[in-house]
Amino acid sequence: MFGKSGLGLRNMLAAAALVALGQPAGAFEVGIIGFQFSSETHARVANAAAAAAKAKGWGVTLLNSEGALPKHAEQFDALIAKKVDAIIIAMGKPVEADAQFKAAKDAKIPVITVQSGSSPHALFDIQTNEYKVGAEAALYLLGQLGYLGNIVSARFDLNVASRIRGRLLDAVLAENQAVKELGKFSMARTQSWRDDVRAGMQALLLQNQGKINGIWASFDGQAYIIDDLLQAQGVKKGQIPLISVDGGKESYERIADPASTFVATVAIPFEEMGKQAVDAIQAIVVEKKPKETIASGPYLFTEAVLVDKNNVQQFLKK
Repeated sequence: MFGKSGLGLRNMLAAAALVALGQPAGAFEVGIIGFQFSSETHARVANAAAAAAKAKGWGVTLLNSEGALPKHAEQFDALIAKKVDAIIIAMGKPVEADAQFKAAKDAKIPVITVQSGSSPHALFDIQTNEYKVGAEAALYLLGQLGYLGNIVSARFDLNVASRIRGRLLDAVLAENQAVKELGKFSMARTQSWRDDVRAGMQALLLQNQGKINGIWASFDGQAYIIDDLLQAQGVKKGQIPLISVDGGKESYERIADPASTFVATVAIPFEEMGKQAVDAIQAIVVEKKPKETIASGPYLFTEAVLVDKNNVQQFLKK
């Protein structure tokens, strides 16, 4: 039915249709998966990466695994089947999803992870040095207590970054035994984590009422829930210092709020890490630069900054 001129016209129409959909014909395609968008940090990384990729004119498939490992693996498989040009995973599970990471490598689809831990099948993981972050958060809390008193902690051992922070807290406590950990709650659920933290920490606070001098949380989302519980109990800022890790608008607002018990966070540049992942794909996959020019090992580290009353105003302005 179509001669050569007809085929040319059909191709032109197809290209025009793709452009109309915002995706140029033959556009570079990146798949981005955030493990749990109800966790603000996962969404911050994934959305920043998506925005940076779109700014380059790339096609973007943005997926939310909703904290479910089977769905995470299924989405990973779908991107491989789609034959995207590269994949970015925010807060993924390299151990649990090892088969998918290997399948992507076998299909020659480069994968970069953010705050996920290393995988032999990924190019590298972009993250802060969680050992440094964990030490800074723990030492800041003990400094607020004068290295004397009792604390409780909210942990999340299923996540590698949060688990490392907890291990550093344990190391700091082992060397400073005038500070006792009266109890700890370890978050077990990912899909309904807010309810999990609220119930667990409410019980811990009631069990140790009147004996707690400080509280450590493994990430800021947990700290928001604890702060609300403390404020509901009439606790004033400074009475029970609450510190955590992550940063972000709500964290800075609570640190600056005189009614909040949240006094400090170690701020991690999540948006910047999402952009770094896209820039690395541009350099390695598009421009064919050696991976070693971007990261020499399994990690590409970024710097985190402690934010408290002394510098919070400059972060609120960002």
